[in-house]
Amino acid sequence: MLQQTRVEAVIPYFLRWMKRFPTVFRLTRSSEQAVLKAWEGLGYYSRARHLRRAAQVIVKEHAGSLPREARELRKLPGIGRYTAGAIASIAFGRDEPALDGNIRRVLTRVFNMEQPADSPDGERRLWQLAAENLPKGQAGDYNQALMDLGATVCIPVSPRCPVCPLKRMCEARKLGLQNELPRMKARGSVPHHVYAAAVIIRRDKALLSQRPSSGLLGGMWEFPNARVRSTRVSRVAAAFSKERRLEIQCAEPLGTIHHGYSHFTVEVHVFRCTMDSSPHDPRLRWIPIRRLDVLPMGRIDRQIARKLA
Repeated sequence: MLQQTRVEAVIPYFLRWMKRFPTVFRLTRSSEQAVLKAWEGLGYYSRARHLRRAAQVIVKEHAGSLPREARELRKLPGIGRYTAGAIASIAFGRDEPALDGNIRRVLTRVFNMEQPADSPDGERRLWQLAAENLPKGQAGDYNQALMDLGATVCIPVSPRCPVCPLKRMCEARKLGLQNELPRMKARGSVPHHVYAAAVIIRRDKALLSQRPSSGLLGGMWEFPNARVRSTRVSRVAAAFSKERRLEIQCAEPLGTIHHGYSHFTVEVHVFRCTMDSSPHDPRLRWIPIRRLDVLPMGRIDRQIARKLA
């Protein structure tokens, strides 16, 4: 849950999650839909799917016990080098380096690393530094200390250098470069996409589509949508006919929702619509409006659903 997500946002989700799925056995027996619903709002939903699949592997191949070695942990779905190192060192006392965003920032400043931290060369250098400076037998405390130092003192903007315990050895501070590090690769412009979403109601039921199980928002439910170049109702209807094989008529606009993902932004124009024929897509289903709150949805579609409550 803490991957790419702040502690303050995670805590209530963690507490609810542990109450509902207190063991890997309970998680293994739960449906993907139940897991996604419990995760709703945290984003990066592949993490939830990976966690459920990892629990299944742990039960099937490890008798319900989490592996203790980093190389075995990395074989589990959703666990990469950083997470494996953090679990192995903090939970099981193994001498393994870890490298989260906070540790990266501390190391790039202390050692005045010139390579972009998000480049292949920068990545290799950071892992080298993390391993070389690991105190044997104290890896867990060391990794946690660097994480906390980065979160509270060596912060991204205006780091609190005067109270930093590493200030005497920090090369970036000596050179006055602490606010310029870590360096990152130059990024291009963020793509922006415009969609139209159709709210189609029939006898107290809404027409929803379930996304494919893999990819962005995999397994989540959404209102039918289509990429559009124009929000004129005639052009919106034409886009739905072409992309979704849905023959619709747009009756009234219900608002516009803006949302940013990690690599692009979207602008969704919501319309109340009617449909001229039965849908052909097997992923489309009529869902009672009263049940919308129990289905897992992304932020955009949850906002639309609340308009119908």
